[in-house]
Amino acid sequence: MTTAILPLASLLFAALLFQPRLLKAPLWRATITPLASIIGSGFLVAGPILAHTAGTLAFVAMFALCAVAYLFGVAIRHNILYIEPQLNREPPLLVSTLERGADLALSLAYFVSVAYYLNLFAAFGLRLGEIVDPFWIRWASTIAIAGIGTIGAFGGLAALERLTEAAVSLKLSLIGGVVAALAVTTVIAFGSGNLHWPLAEHARGTQEIRVLLGLVILVQGFETSRYLGIAHDAETRVRTMRWAQWISTAIYVTFVLLITRYFRGNLPKMGGETAIIDMLAPLGLTLAPAIIAMALASQLSAAVADMAGGGGLIAELARKRLSAKSGYLIIALAAIAITWTANIYQIIVYASKAFVAYYALQSAQAALSAWRLGQHVRACLFILGVTLALTIIVFAIPATV
Repeated sequence: MTTAILPLASLLFAALLFQPRLLKAPLWRATITPLASIIGSGFLVAGPILAHTAGTLAFVAMFALCAVAYLFGVAIRHNILYIEPQLNREPPLLVSTLERGADLALSLAYFVSVAYYLNLFAAFGLRLGEIVDPFWIRWASTIAIAGIGTIGAFGGLAALERLTEAAVSLKLSLIGGVVAALAVTTVIAFGSGNLHWPLAEHARGTQEIRVLLGLVILVQGFETSRYLGIAHDAETRVRTMRWAQWISTAIYVTFVLLITRYFRGNLPKMGGETAIIDMLAPLGLTLAPAIIAMALASQLSAAVADMAGGGGLIAELARKRLSAKSGYLIIALAAIAITWTANIYQIIVYASKAFVAYYALQSAQAALSAWRLGQHVRACLFILGVTLALTIIVFAIPATV
């Protein structure tokens, strides 16, 4: 029964998400960009890592991560409304300095995120051949990174971006199908009296908290609304970023709660990044192909988007002394170096810290702005965001197998 539910539910979601009227709706287009980024790669690794880290309280940990992301989102939304207009004129020196620092932090985050996305892309792709050896995953990642970087350097990245646009709706359709299948199996188990919650062993105390601090990358992506100003006005971006964070929180917490009864304890020594396939194997034969298709679609589209954004940002930071094409090569080389010097759990923490450095600067920018505007309570909230970001940068550690 559950074998049939997943493809049927995915097809129903696809019929909805691929409607031309919906795809062309401005509010939906402004919502789907940050939404797809937030629940992309994190959706695939959240369950196994949180099961390993927080056990049966994984859904609480997931909600806490979403709350942290929402706090940073509030700061970025403030900056869209109050800082962007200043940047279009002659901003004060402190404002321009903080913004330039944030752009630099974001460009460094792109180095790590491309490595993160394409390492997951390779890991899930190789699961088609049941290959979980990190050595071969690194080689496959290197080939994928080099391929995309070369395409970008020779002017073909725009064409590749167009090919990945459909991947967003495909990914969301498959996620909808997986969540629907989990919901049905949970209801059936409850009705038959077979709904059991395992007491999975996991790290406790300060180690548990430090690992959780390093998982912000799972809910990163909402900041993309900050850079959609060419296509959407400030009010639209603020509203739709908020919607994206609400929707992604509901999906993440529901998903993690529904998979709790499939937790098996610690991550495997090899193949932990694809452990979601084995964890949800009881859902039927259609699960593995659906998750692999979801992974390939989401990782490729996310990597291309970050490569494109990062290349342009590097060119801007270099004051056009470097072209965007050169930026693509720089990102590719950095991502390959990260791939060969860190495992996937270290890359997740590096990516989290890199994005959190960006959030720290955006929160500092928002705090100063809110204080000048007389919004002292909001300023204190943004200072809390800066403090939290610095705590993550200093204390976050990777999950250990």
